[in-house]
Amino acid sequence: MKKKNSKTPYFIGIGVLIASLLVIIFPFIILPGKYSFGHFWQMFFSKVFKFSAFTSAFTYVIPKIPETLIVTSISAVFGLLLGLFLALIKINKIPVLNELRGLFVSFVRGTPIYVQLILTYTGIPLILQAINLNYGTNLNVNSIPALFYAALAFSLNEAAYGSETIRAAIESVDQGQIEAAKSLGMTSFQVFMRVTLKEAAVVATAPLGNALIGLLKGTSLAFVVSFVEMTAEAQIIGGSNFRMLETYSALALTYWAMCIILEFLIRRLEKSLRIEMIDTKKNQTTDRISRII
Repeated sequence: MKKKNSKTPYFIGIGVLIASLLVIIFPFIILPGKYSFGHFWQMFFSKVFKFSAFTSAFTYVIPKIPETLIVTSISAVFGLLLGLFLALIKINKIPVLNELRGLFVSFVRGTPIYVQLILTYTGIPLILQAINLNYGTNLNVNSIPALFYAALAFSLNEAAYGSETIRAAIESVDQGQIEAAKSLGMTSFQVFMRVTLKEAAVVATAPLGNALIGLLKGTSLAFVVSFVEMTAEAQIIGGSNFRMLETYSALALTYWAMCIILEFLIRRLEKSLRIEMIDTKKNQTTDRISRII
């Protein structure tokens, strides 16, 4: 069977980009206007789309990358842990907890993340205020950082979606591998940590990686809870100099570059996990053969 060239999609993409540029340039060649081709683009980047405003926007957007990465990382970690917990509840069909899990997942998946952010941002202070009134406590509502609201909302959202991915990955593990591990004298916990979880991680890496990229882009809504990250900074700059197109173009390219890097790291991780899983299976087979001998 002939091996498919993995670089083909990139060549197709470059071809489409070149064709798109030709479509843009072609009208100026056959329909000459007031400006020549060179003068038109000079006028465009000086009066219509100010290139100076575009480049200067990077100096405001790039310094906010750490804030975006912080809320993304926190939400991804806690969302993954909570998603694993929810997946185990469904797999084991724990009474009451499984029903509550289903209600939680249904609500989160059935409401926009924008609404969830607003509910978190407005609901928690009111709950703390009610506790203060009822129990005479003095909880300072205003001391809660905006990062907490953003991370909490995104973590819960990621957990709801990720739980189904993790559950499917765990249930896809070959029962033969589990029985082989038990035959080596492993406990149920050891089987889960050394076999089930590792094989499930290989299966779940790609979809969870896509969810992580979606989370990175979704943090652009964190401004709803007054958390200033890249998008919030772009709103501030674009609103102050009235160059929204230039500012958001710089923002878009920054997000694009971050997603490309993240996609590359996810592919490397997936490849590494697959290699490690192959080595683990070889070692288990060797152990079984040695026990038989």
